[in-house]
Amino acid sequence: MPPGTRTDPLPAVPGRRTTPSWARPDPLDELAERLDDFIAAAVHPDEIAALLESDGLSDDQIRERYGLKDSFALAEELYERVERRHPEPAGPAHDPWRTGLLACLLRGVVFALPGLGYVLGAPFLTGPRDDFDLPAGTVPLLVGALVGWTWNQGLAHRAYSWLGLGDRRSARRALLLGAPSGALLGTLLPLAVAGTAHPSALAFTAGQSIYLAAATVLLVLGRERALLAALLPMAAGAAVTPVHPLPDTARLTLLLGSLAVVALLGLREVALPKGRGELRDQPRRTRSRQTTTGPPLPGSLPYAVFGLATGTLVLHAALEDALAAVALTLSMGPAEWLLYRFRSASLTGLRSSGTPRAFRHTTARTLTECLAAYLTALLALTLPTGITGMHLAGLLLLGVVLWTGLLLQSFGAVLGTTTICCVAALAQTVALVTHTGSPHWIALTVHASAGVAQTVLVCALLGRVTAHR
Repeated sequence: MPPGTRTDPLPAVPGRRTTPSWARPDPLDELAERLDDFIAAAVHPDEIAALLESDGLSDDQIRERYGLKDSFALAEELYERVERRHPEPAGPAHDPWRTGLLACLLRGVVFALPGLGYVLGAPFLTGPRDDFDLPAGTVPLLVGALVGWTWNQGLAHRAYSWLGLGDRRSARRALLLGAPSGALLGTLLPLAVAGTAHPSALAFTAGQSIYLAAATVLLVLGRERALLAALLPMAAGAAVTPVHPLPDTARLTLLLGSLAVVALLGLREVALPKGRGELRDQPRRTRSRQTTTGPPLPGSLPYAVFGLATGTLVLHAALEDALAAVALTLSMGPAEWLLYRFRSASLTGLRSSGTPRAFRHTTARTLTECLAAYLTALLALTLPTGITGMHLAGLLLLGVVLWTGLLLQSFGAVLGTTTICCVAALAQTVALVTHTGSPHWIALTVHASAGVAQTVLVCALLGRVTAHR
């Protein structure tokens, strides 16, 4: 022992008790114990990091108290220390994505029935072929349809955004202003490309634009049954036409009658209430927020462009075979139901998956099942049309593009799918105009490329837990 070393114990400081460092509780263990229930139910460390930041824990405090560099490092440490537990709720878990198949199938039928209007209107679209060697009136009709799909897709998004805020009054006001504007635009723009089209073709195009605007109002506000009832007389007339041709007067009466009823129903739905009953029914806090803010108008633009791109792809399929477009339109009913099924299964996966890897596997399996079910439904609708070979393969691949695009759009990932669909639509249009290659091969190549790109995008984005919160 060195000289001068004390051998007696040091006197204790009065009023102070010293605790050895090894006996002090680990602050990380204390924090893990305090947040045990939340950490155990977390599927990803980012959820824990979000909680820490919401509690006001800064990175400087984390470094001082726990010796870690930031909230993400602390969250990963806590995630590793606590075993995963997912307690079952006391009652049935809330699932806002459950919906009936019948309602979605009804929407698919409503989407397809207007196509029968072209059967009744065929005598009014006669005349010499146009400069593009297409049947009379084709170009104005195509332009009017694309304008309607583009405008009304953006309008529907804006109205749904207001409905999501709980403000039905503002949604109706948006539809009241937007629907007539879209109908006017869909009537005027075809005039610019009318060429030698007969006035009856332009009148039919105007009726098409009015119908698209009014039908958008009814579909957004959940009036599918009323729309179906308005279309039934016209559909019945188109159904008997191949067996017993109707005179032009009867055709015109059925077309104008259904159009007038749909337009009046749409107008009635968007007529603003005279009182403030709807507004009084809303919570005060929600009401005050809605009177000052609303969904940003530019936010609906990508959805409008998405409508233009997908509409162009469907029109290309229709130019090859009109029955292909009918099958695609009818398949939108099962497609919508399977979108709800995917969202519902994702919530179940969040509750049952213990790790991010397990959740990604669950999401991939759900995606495969839903996409396979949609393609089965599309195939069943297509087989009666007699479409086979490369044409059938291209049509099924187009179904993949449409369904994955709608899925990405439902999660708000609209920019990626809009870009892919725009490139695909542009490539197919350029090939058609320049007469490059076989149309079937071009469609097959374009649809396959877009389908693969969107499937990869779905797996990359929707495999993350945070995309489903």
